[in-house]
Amino acid sequence: MKILGEEHGNNWTVYHGDCIEVIKGLPDESIYYSIFSPPFSNLFTYSDSERDIGNCKNDDEFYKHFNFLVKDLYRVLKPGRLVSIHCMDSLATITHDGFIGLKDMPGLVISLFQNENFIYHSRVTIWKDPLVQATRTKALALAHKQISKDSTRCAMGLPDYVVTMRKPGVNQEPVSHGRGFERYIGEIEEPKEHKTNDARTNKYSHHVWQRYASPVWFDIRQTNTLNLVRDEDDEKHICPLQLDVIERCLELWTNKGDIVLSPFSGIGSEGYQSIIMKRRFIGIELKEIYYKQSIKYLKEIENQPEQLELFKRKDPNDDGDRIEDISNDL
Repeated sequence: MKILGEEHGNNWTVYHGDCIEVIKGLPDESIYYSIFSPPFSNLFTYSDSERDIGNCKNDDEFYKHFNFLVKDLYRVLKPGRLVSIHCMDSLATITHDGFIGLKDMPGLVISLFQNENFIYHSRVTIWKDPLVQATRTKALALAHKQISKDSTRCAMGLPDYVVTMRKPGVNQEPVSHGRGFERYIGEIEEPKEHKTNDARTNKYSHHVWQRYASPVWFDIRQTNTLNLVRDEDDEKHICPLQLDVIERCLELWTNKGDIVLSPFSGIGSEGYQSIIMKRRFIGIELKEIYYKQSIKYLKEIENQPEQLELFKRKDPNDDGDRIEDISNDL
């Protein structure tokens, strides 16, 4: 199988294929950052393909399959750099698990990456409205009527998490914000403090960092996503990763010109935001309808006037065409 198709643009490349096969063509230590939302075990079924990690019999099969990718993520990531995994607790059911409850997917993901020598860097909780979840999922645990029947069966809503792991080693290209943060990403009213040229006295940047450093992000705009065109086989509750989450992570942990990898690029949310922020992007997607939709979004954003100028890096050893070099190696 390997590559079923590929499309190249100005500072981006997307491959149609199995990420576990395609990633093997990427050179060692060529990726600056990776962010993605993997299938949540067997919670959603995206396709009938045996190469689809989400198309699995049980959790053990899912994590065994996923581990092949983790090994190569370690290989292609630069020392000292990060990989962020968007995930959530998964539901245990009588049918699949023999009980009703929750399974700690973030914890299992952390263990999987640690087993491949990654260092546990951080985890942030993304707040989700329990009322919206109750309306959408009809979960009895969130229903107010359950309090009258037996509140021991009541439970909290499920948040999202961004688990971030670090490859050991020294980062040779520090991500420096100089005077501090120049802007704020999120839905809560932007800080009113004045910006200064000195990071120590820049109260605006201090305020922004206090919000970003919070272990719970209450200010992610849940509807700030790319529009997903589903096919008839898709599950009802699949939705793209919020652009606020991607943007904030890229702002925190990458420089302009860095190559960002998403092995589950879906409809291209990570690539879309990377190009807007003058990063370069490599995406891999197995499902054809998502692959084609991601190309549409990436072409749309790259043709905006502010994106037409070629990116320039401060690194004098960089020839400005590294993503093409990687593409030629696949």
